[in-house]
Amino acid sequence: MRVITGKYRSRPLRSLRGMDLRPTADRLRESLFDVLTAGNPSALEGTVWLDLFAGTGAVGIEALSRGASMVYFVEKSARAAELIRQNLHSLGVEEGFRIIRQDVRKALHGLAEEGVTADFIFLDPPYRMEEVYGQTLECLRESGLPKPGSLVMAEHQKKFDPGEAFASLRRFRKLEQGDAALSFYRRI
Repeated sequence: MRVITGKYRSRPLRSLRGMDLRPTADRLRESLFDVLTAGNPSALEGTVWLDLFAGTGAVGIEALSRGASMVYFVEKSARAAELIRQNLHSLGVEEGFRIIRQDVRKALHGLAEEGVTADFIFLDPPYRMEEVYGQTLECLRESGLPKPGSLVMAEHQKKFDPGEAFASLRRFRKLEQGDAALSFYRRI
């Protein structure tokens, strides 16, 4: 696993063995960021991200590498949160991030109370936790964290559909690659 492009291009990222951790594959992550930048490499400059169920932190780190100004990594597991810290440290990243070791719903509530809004929100819970997709998208809808025009991206198994709409969050694109898929939602 590596950083695809940007400031930290081709630098390796570590993962943990034996955990319920499934990092977003390099190829799928590359497709995700190709969609988001659509030929404009500076499209992510200065953006704010939420990387929910962050695992290794690969998606948020990719966003930082491509110019995001702030990434909130939300991860409940102490071991995974420490792995994110180690991955950031190995790249020399010292600012522009916050690691929140909490349940996602509790973290979202806290961030909303702080007045945080995000341009991009990525969620990738363990595939077996299908009910968490709807719960998290519903929580995001209620939170005010995604502002109008924000994008919410959910990685999921191709055979599972997290849903078309959650009130003001509406899916506008679904990208499938191998057994995985990305659903893109926009707040309207």
